[in-house]
Amino acid sequence: MASEATASAATPAKERRARQELIGVVTSSKMHKTIVVKVARTVQHAKYLRVIRSSKKYYAHDERNEAKPGDTVRIVASRPLSRLKRWRLAEIVARSTRVA
Repeated sequence: MASEATASAATPAKERRARQELIGVVTSSKMHKTIVVKVARTVQHAKYLRVIRSSKKYYAHDERNEAKPGDTVRIVASRPLSRLKRWRLAEIVARSTRVA
């Protein structure tokens, strides 16, 4: 029995999948430690074959309040942090050139 316990402890744990990542533009950072990120994607229409641009907004956790509107950011999926927040800020890819 002891050898079975040590064998199971010695086997490596299952590796987790890479977290889902999205890149988008910050549209709002007025909330405390929360940003709203607009992620745009392009899809080809099934019948007409035209390229359609669609977007969706995600609420992400920004621990240090460092992202500002207009910044391009990378967000990663996380556990639910609130009713709407299921994403967290991973990094700021590019700063906005807009002067506030």
